[in-house]
Amino acid sequence: MLVLPLFISGAEIAFIMFILVMVFGADKIPDIARGLGKGMKAIRNASNDIKTEIQKSAEKQGIDTDFTKDVRGEIDKVKEDINEISGSIKRKP
Repeated sequence: MLVLPLFISGAEIAFIMFILVMVFGADKIPDIARGLGKGMKAIRNASNDIKTEIQKSAEKQGIDTDFTKDVRGEIDKVKEDINEISGSIKRKP
């Protein structure tokens, strides 16, 4: 998913795309996008590997890693409470 700053409008994005086509040519852009995708996939895989290694190390040391499930449950409870309280309040479109 591509996240852009809020201050860039559609016209500015189109202008940037036009400049990219002019600089690299229409035939090179798919190769560039493919390379960027592979790079992002490699970064995601590396971060997942690091996360897995940290979890394994924590389990070997006897550190409880299930606290995230407890926190997630508490967050869900708070969301439900907020929905119950604000359920009768509707925003007008």
